[in-house]
Parts: sequence; C-alpha cells; structure tokens
Amino acid sequence: MANQLNHRVLKYRVGTRVLHWAHAVSFVALVVTGIFLYLSPLSFLAIDSWSRVIHRGAAILFMLAPAIYLVASWRASWASVKEALTWTTDDLGWVAAAPGYYFLGDESRMPPQDHINTGQKLWYLILLVSGTLLALTGVLMWWLKAVLPAAVFQWSVFVHDIYFIVVLSMFFVHVYLSVLHPLMRQHGGAFGSMVGGTVSVDYARTHHAKWYRRMAESEQVIEPEPAPARVGVAAMENK
Repeated sequence: MANQLNHRVLKYRVGTRVLHWAHAVSFVALVVTGIFLYLSPLSFLAIDSWSRVIHRGAAILFMLAPAIYLVASWRASWASVKEALTWTTDDLGWVAAAPGYYFLGDESRMPPQDHINTGQKLWYLILLVSGTLLALTGVLMWWLKAVLPAAVFQWSVFVHDIYFIVVLSMFFVHVYLSVLHPLMRQHGGAFGSMVGGTVSVDYARTHHAKWYRRMAESEQVIEPEPAPARVGVAAMENK
C-alpha cells in the first residue's frame, strides 16, 4: 500500500478499549487500597475504613466489567480466549528471542506474530487465572467471612495475597514493555492502540505480520490521518 506510514489499521474496537481501561483503573485502585490493608505501617491511611470501601467498589468494577463484556461481546470474548490459548512454533520462537529483543534490541530473530504477540498471550493468561482466583478469594473473605471455617478463611487470605503479588509484578512488566521500553517508544503500538484503537501500517507489518497480512488482504486500513494527529503517537507494544 502506498504511504503506509500515513495509514492506520484498526486493532482494538471501542468495547475492548473500554474494558481495558475499566480494568486498569479498578486494578490500580485495588493495588493502592490493598497495600493500605496489607502493610500494617500504612494502616493509618485506612482511617474510618474509607480504603476498604474503595477496595470493594473497585473489586466490583474489576469483576463486573469483563462480565458485561462477555455478555455483550461473547464472540469477541471467545476469540480472545482462543487466541491466548493457541500456541505455535512462532510463540516458542518468540520466547527464545525475547531476551535478545528486549535487552539488546535484536529484532532479527523475532518470528512473525498475530493480532496479539506471545507476551500479550502470557499476560492475558496470567490475568485470566489470577483475576479469577483474586475474585473468588475476595468474595469468600468479603461475603462469607462469618460462616467460613477459620482454615478456609486463612487459605483464602494467603492465596489472595500471593496472586496479588504475582499480578502486581506482571503489571509493572506490562506497563514498562508497553509504555516505557525504548523499542516500544521508537516503533509505537500498544498504548496508542488502547487510546485511539489503531496502529500504523508500518507497526502492524513489522510487529504483527500474520495479522497485518489478513488485514491487508481484506483492505481493513483506515484513510491517511492528518499530519498533526500523528504528533505524539509514541505508543508501545510487544509485551
């Protein structure tokens, strides 16, 4: 296609972006208020239980957002799960080449990727498993605390804390690789695509070659955008 750098490809629709940001906002609120509850030196910040109220409200949003999305867009939801669970030799190649790519900037060994790359698949699976366990243990501790056997309650607290640490650690990795990593700032991608929904043709072609070929064949490319709109599009991906 002519003038590829001035064309855009739709990567995430509105519903997907709304779900992403609802999850992001609720997760940050859960992290901050959870730390107040978890670390006793900070417990003074939870005066009058306001942090507990915010924590529970954020937990409702964290669970409700994907449930609404699942009902409203069940085909897209199933497609996302199927994609995250579908692994090929290219995914194994990505795992092998990722250290050289992220630490040394060597892109030569990175195999072609689909709509989401292998790192995004890993993040998706971690969220799926950890989010489910966090929600389940949170419900047990919130609504069933009075009737749960003490051992079950203590195990719920333990599992909740462990998976909180796991998800928080991966969240920092996710933010760094999608927003702050030099290669991601150079190429553009994830952050901008979760704001405007699109990525440049050049980015799609170099970072998601399998998906780009399908989009090119079906001519799903947006018209060139005005030059000013491209200023500041320093988005990032390949998590």
